[in-house]
Amino acid sequence: MSSGDSLSRTGAVAPVAGEQVEAGETALIPVVEETARIDKRAVETGRVRVRTTTETVEQVVHEILRSDSVGVTRVPIGRTLAEGEAAPVVRTDGGVTIIPVLEEILVVEKRLVLREEVHLRQTTMGQDLAVPVTLRKQRAVVERVSPEGAITDIPPEEKSS
Repeated sequence: MSSGDSLSRTGAVAPVAGEQVEAGETALIPVVEETARIDKRAVETGRVRVRTTTETVEQVVHEILRSDSVGVTRVPIGRTLAEGEAAPVVRTDGGVTIIPVLEEILVVEKRLVLREEVHLRQTTMGQDLAVPVTLRKQRAVVERVSPEGAITDIPPEEKSS
């Protein structure tokens, strides 16, 4: 072993550059490995500006409006109720609501007389209606602003990515 050799824990000799290893000797050859390190930094390549515009569209809206109306018919009855007979109550007959109207009259005796009934019939009607309305729709305009200040529109297909 020469004075430039170094001894490892296993007794192997690390040869000095340019020396030869003799037969039976073990030589340690150091292996060097490089590693790469990547750093990132933010670099402004431009800016994006977004603004919205509102468009108005005249459109006719069709809708059916429904309304209910009530017809009132007074039906004179003029029938005196028998002693102890129960007073008629509000009832419905074939879509007509019947409301009894009672009156007490003073005679030598007091009698309950059914004067009339009020019949209410409800009907539903439909009316086709067309009303012009103004609808608003917004769209976004995206513009790229370069570092030099130049402004260019970004087409819609580029914006989605």
